[in-house]
Amino acid sequence: MSVYDLIRKRRTVRRFAQKPVALETLKQIVDAGRLAPSASNLQPLEFMILEKTRAVQYVFERTRWAGYLPPDQGKPAADQAPVAFILILVNKKIRAEGYGADVGAAAENMILTALEQGVAACWIGSIIDRADIKSELAIPEHCELDSLLALGYPAEDPVAEPLDDSVKYYRDEQGRLHVPKRTLAAVLHVNGY
Repeated sequence: MSVYDLIRKRRTVRRFAQKPVALETLKQIVDAGRLAPSASNLQPLEFMILEKTRAVQYVFERTRWAGYLPPDQGKPAADQAPVAFILILVNKKIRAEGYGADVGAAAENMILTALEQGVAACWIGSIIDRADIKSELAIPEHCELDSLLALGYPAEDPVAEPLDDSVKYYRDEQGRLHVPKRTLAAVLHVNGY
């Protein structure tokens, strides 16, 4: 599948099959993040893979999911929870501010690499008590927990649709997630606005 086809296929997944993702696959996903563009080539990002059940459960309990959905439709139930996480850390000794573009580029590289392997992802920035997670996982003080990727094989198939009047994603009567996206015509300007 071409990169463009992967991008068109990519949707955030919040329901996962309870099948482990191989550690080698997770390492390949992190390697794609490592190779992402970095401002001034400073490379302040570091990554932590969590694939052991206890660690995954610990972090899962400290995340918020799908703010537009009712609580019973947002966060996955235990039998559809992610089976792995990749934490995106910023080494503040290397870069203390202005690293947002680095994080975005690395996250998208990792999400697309995961998808190429059949692994779905949900990029999460809504983390409850980052300090608690840092302490539990012995993350050094000079590293900031920016965000994380929840990962696993998909147990749902969200669909993109043209945005009408609301950006809010929703589940239909069958439970399928619908994600409104602005059309190309709505966002593209050629040779001027």
